[in-house]
Amino acid sequence: MYNKVIMVGNLTRDIELKYTSSGMAIGKTAIATNRRFKTQSGEQKEEVCFIDITLFGRAAEVANQYLKKGSRVLIEGRLVFEQWTDQTGNKRSKHSIAVDNMQMLGGREESPAGSYSRPAPQPQPTPEQTAPTKKPDIPEIDIDDDEIPF
Repeated sequence: MYNKVIMVGNLTRDIELKYTSSGMAIGKTAIATNRRFKTQSGEQKEEVCFIDITLFGRAAEVANQYLKKGSRVLIEGRLVFEQWTDQTGNKRSKHSIAVDNMQMLGGREESPAGSYSRPAPQPQPTPEQTAPTKKPDIPEIDIDDDEIPF
């Protein structure tokens, strides 16, 4: 199965940053996107979609530091279905996005240009890869520029 969401929009509120007991940062906010379209009668309409997003680790800390309500961002992530029981005992649910990659958009006055992705684990180099490589002996050829046909 494939679960990937890409959205561009504006944050609807400042980042709410918390830390787990193990020290991992979790940032929660929401994004608003809009779509303009014409109805069959030719009337211009606008539809706005609000969806909660969750950032993890360093991405959450970067977002908290540089982004605020109204900041424009591009996010990539996966759709998550959350379920819980509220204080009155009613079962509640919603869809949200767990962010894997975030790119800050907009001018300098809005936010610094940049992007942040969760770092992927990097394979450790083998001893053969870290050993210095010897450059092959390439003979030097003395050619005058006038001898080159192009």
